[in-house]
Amino acid sequence: MIGGAEIAAPRLEPALYLVATPIGNLADITLRALETLAAADILACEDTRVTRVLLDRYGIRRRMLAYHEHNEAEAAPRLVAMVESGQSVALASDAGTPLVSDPGFRLVQTAQERGIRVVPVPGPSAVLAALTAAGLPTDSFMFAGFLSSKAGQRRSRLETIQSVPATLVFFESPRRLAESLAAMSQTLGDRQAVVARELTKAFEEVRRGSLGELAAHYGEVGAPKGEVVICVAPPGEETTTGAEEVDRLLLALAAEMPASKAAGEAARMTGGKKSELYQRLLVLKEEGNAR
Repeated sequence: MIGGAEIAAPRLEPALYLVATPIGNLADITLRALETLAAADILACEDTRVTRVLLDRYGIRRRMLAYHEHNEAEAAPRLVAMVESGQSVALASDAGTPLVSDPGFRLVQTAQERGIRVVPVPGPSAVLAALTAAGLPTDSFMFAGFLSSKAGQRRSRLETIQSVPATLVFFESPRRLAESLAAMSQTLGDRQAVVARELTKAFEEVRRGSLGELAAHYGEVGAPKGEVVICVAPPGEETTTGAEEVDRLLLALAAEMPASKAAGEAARMTGGKKSELYQRLLVLKEEGNAR
């Protein structure tokens, strides 16, 4: 029941439903997702305790089956057999969209091989939430998942994707955040980046800066709390804006805010380095005063 109105939960056709759930704020659930969770014959989820919190919030009483990386080899065929017997199966991850750095690939693959319909029920995604708030190019992006905790493997992975002409999006552990940002700066170059954490939650933070600046910040303050998403600008992004256009942008921003802040905002918008833009702004101001 939401706002005094009951959610209609019509019977679902036999199929595998992939249900996106909130990444933090439980109000982000969609009506269709609630209907699917309430109507499915079988509800599979990573951690029944986590999903129970969501179901209790909306008055949904369902029996749940655990489906996670440790049991998916045996659970996937069993769930597929349930659909083949005429039942509807909904898969929900702990948070966000199933299969995005979460178990479920084996289940979907098995279902497709058996000719079973797979139905996405879209909704919250930490990847898209971070990307849209980052202020980096969104016309092309690559989700790179988690980097390895081992330095050599992490460096090799970054070298493999360093030339990809797209904004790169990573998940990262708070404990490895400073270390990974430093590795990115060394391998990818000191590109503009964004660290987004605790998205949709009470202490949501979206911090912008160069990879080096962000690495230094988190190295100083220590590991933050919560889930972390890192967005990194495409290679050569700092050269995509013409010099004259950058000059106009700097002067326009400087008319509204202090020089240092104007340089920082220009760096965020263009992908350039704040220190270089600040020096350029000082030159422009001096030239203007000389006229």
